[in-house]
Amino acid sequence: MVTRNPRIFDSHTLSSLRQGTSFFASASMIAIGGGLALIGNPEPLVDVASDLSLQLAPAIVWDIKILFIIVFLTNAFLKFVWSHRLFGYCYILMAAVPNDPEDPNALPLAQKAAEINIYAGRSYNRALRSVYFSLAASSWIFGAVPLMIAGLITLAVMYRREFASQSRRVLLQQD
Repeated sequence: MVTRNPRIFDSHTLSSLRQGTSFFASASMIAIGGGLALIGNPEPLVDVASDLSLQLAPAIVWDIKILFIIVFLTNAFLKFVWSHRLFGYCYILMAAVPNDPEDPNALPLAQKAAEINIYAGRSYNRALRSVYFSLAASSWIFGAVPLMIAGLITLAVMYRREFASQSRRVLLQQD
């Protein structure tokens, strides 16, 4: 970034990252609202459960199950918002990097921007994990065993994607 002029590519990349976090934060907020609406009126969920021949439980049980999902979604929302903010800080730091690569402040400011970008990416990744687990948590509507199975499948999928995928191998290749 320090030696590239103009820095339009860097700016565009960061803008795309911020748009992604903004989209997922909005989607998380909509899902939280839907969950809260279900807590306020659990009859549609009870009707679906009875149609699927699931155990009939008191409304408080359904509320707890929905709250469990909302906790994951709220965590995701907060992490997406924090990631969005950190990407904004990164934007500011990138703009503060002098255009002259020989300037003594260029590399330290670029390093700060890189570290903030790493923290933003980490928060974004954790938010996505929370979304994955909220989807797994939704299987609790069908009972404890489906919840455990969905949780294990989610863990397996995340492990494979993050530690055993082709894309990870490509990124770790030394040239």
